[in-house]
Amino acid sequence: MVDPTSELGEDVDEADAPECAACGEKIIQSPTHRVVTWVEDGRVASRHFCSPECKAEYDG
Repeated sequence: MVDPTSELGEDVDEADAPECAACGEKIIQSPTHRVVTWVEDGRVASRHFCSPECKAEYDG
């Protein structure tokens, strides 16, 4: 898993890159990458989206 606090554009291997929760595309060095986090059962959970449009579609 990629460190969510890492610098934008950091070299990320495709095998370690998160997938968009809406379209399934790997997210690599994307300036439109969005992460939604929440606490569930005392643990941090997250979903990654490749763009605001994919996030809106997922939230739809």
